[in-house]
Formats: sequence, structure tokens, C-alpha cells
Amino acid sequence: MLPNILTIGRIVLTPLFILCLFYEAPWSKVCALGIFIIASITDAFDGHIARKRELVTKTGEFLDPLADKILVISAFLSFALLHKIPFWMVGLIVFRDLFVTGLRMLFLNNGISLVTSKIAKAKTGVQLAAIIFVLSYLALKTLSFVDASQIIIFIDTFNLIWVTVFSATIFSVYTGLHYLYVNRAAIAAFVDNSSDDA
Repeated sequence: MLPNILTIGRIVLTPLFILCLFYEAPWSKVCALGIFIIASITDAFDGHIARKRELVTKTGEFLDPLADKILVISAFLSFALLHKIPFWMVGLIVFRDLFVTGLRMLFLNNGISLVTSKIAKAKTGVQLAAIIFVLSYLALKTLSFVDASQIIIFIDTFNLIWVTVFSATIFSVYTGLHYLYVNRAAIAAFVDNSSDDA
């Protein structure tokens, strides 16, 4: 089905994105930016198509968030390896996503659906925007036919790479805490039932 094809395509694009990001060539960072934008667009369309055409499947529900996390975590980890952001930011983002995903899978296996708030859904958009900002900065630094020196100086002077990713990190952690708060009743009931069964 088309939604699952788009989702798998996003996973396949991730290693190609990383390869371009680390490859030293005048065109590589621009290609990395382009690939990431294409992958982000598939993220917007696969879920929309699945819901509109009533093609939602358990496989798609599992693969879609997995593809998002593979793409996003790969990008942030790459930025840390390139010394653009500190590793602790990546650690917080990874921990938040893995914890929430693990919690969701645990509850689904027990037949319980947790509520995903609108602010939690906005988390991915904020992360993607931060990544595209960093990639745009890296791309501008390699374009010889574009004089972006003033923009680069401005970003470096105010340390906007750090500020942007820090903001995305804080927002990600906040949405994780908000997710727990919104589902606190279901979580408490699950813990109580588990204690009774024990």
C-alpha cells in the first residue's frame, strides 16, 4: 500500500541522508538538506493518505513513528558527531522518544490506547524545523555561488544552532511530561491492576 511504501521510503532515505551529510563535497550538504525535506514530506503524506483512503494498518501504525524516530534521531546524532550540538541534547530527545514509544507499545499490547495530545503531535514538527534550520546553515556554508556570509556570521554570533536545538530539546521533554500527565489516570489504573495481579 502507498502509505507503507512512503514510510519504508523514509527509512531507506535515512542512510543516504547521513552519507551526504558526512561526505565532503560542495554539493553534499545541499543534497542532505534536499533528502531530509523529501523524507519529511513523506512523513506528512503517509498518515494523511492512510486515514483518507482508510488504509490504516497495524504495520503502518508501527512503522510510521519508527521511521520518524530513525530519521530524527539520526539527524540529531549526526549534528552531535559534527560538533554542532552537545550530546546531552541528543540523549534527552532519544530518551523521551524511546520512553514514550515503549510506554505506548506496552499499553497497546495490553489493549489500552493512550491519548496523544495536539502538543505531542507538534513535537515532531518542531524537531523537523530545528533539523532543517541546521541543515540550511550547513548548506549555506558550502555554496560558493551564494554570498551568505552575513547570515552565517549572524547565526554564529548569536549561537542560533545551539539555541534552536536546545529549544526543540526542551519542547520535546515538555511534551513527554505532558503526555504522562494527560494519560495519568490510565497509567495509574494499569499500575494498580499490575499490582493486584502480582
